[in-house]
Amino acid sequence: MRASTPDHWQRFWEEADGLDLDDVYGTDGRLVREITGLGDLRGKRILEVGAGTGRDAVALARAGAEVLTLDYVPGSLGLTIKASGQAGVAVAPVCGNGEGMPFFEGTFDVVFHQGLLEHFRDPLPLLRENIRVLKPGGILVVDVPQRWHYYTLGKKFLIAIDRWFAGWETEFSIGELEGLVRAEGLEVTRSYGDWMVPGLWYRALRKILLTRFGKQLPMHPEPIPALARLGEVWRRAFGQTRLSLYTTPTIGVLARKPMVLETQSTGEATP
Repeated sequence: MRASTPDHWQRFWEEADGLDLDDVYGTDGRLVREITGLGDLRGKRILEVGAGTGRDAVALARAGAEVLTLDYVPGSLGLTIKASGQAGVAVAPVCGNGEGMPFFEGTFDVVFHQGLLEHFRDPLPLLRENIRVLKPGGILVVDVPQRWHYYTLGKKFLIAIDRWFAGWETEFSIGELEGLVRAEGLEVTRSYGDWMVPGLWYRALRKILLTRFGKQLPMHPEPIPALARLGEVWRRAFGQTRLSLYTTPTIGVLARKPMVLETQSTGEATP
């Protein structure tokens, strides 16, 4: 089965350069919403692990944060440099491995990643490095695919026939994700899910038409007002329930590093 290697991701980001990045790796800005919801970001040091296209990092830099992005392939970092230059903000790209980051302990106020943890067969080394470079009281944001969704069935099938764009990857339920960060001594302060608007069916149809037939549908089609209002009411009501976190294609947690970190797995206290 094809693995997610540096060569694979370098080719992926080289092919993405010059395309509409919403067609490549759309995030809907959900991580930016979650992080800006923490409060004033001016002067805060933020690290994105797995730079992707750099759009989230650019948005956070616009909000006044000092942002660094880390990735182990130059193709991704090149997109970050391009995006930050076009936006007229400073984002510092760093080439390195997420399991052994070139930063001192307690460097960042916020560490975040999206579409990253699911590529690690053992996620603990990555999480522990995230926690190491967080300041005491800092926030870790982890965003991953949600296990109990039809998206997972399609992905598993494509992985089995070696057609999934990212090679091997896994997924998590919200309970599993919360359990992972709590076991490393963090306090979960918020759990969230995102249904994506427009939904996965429309996005899949849009990509098929674009790649197979050269026909491009808008990323955000004009909604039918009545249906849009009903959808918004439903999302607001159901989205407040725990059950909703088992229906969204993506989930995430915000977890705080305590002033004294004590991991459940070792029982050791770290200042």
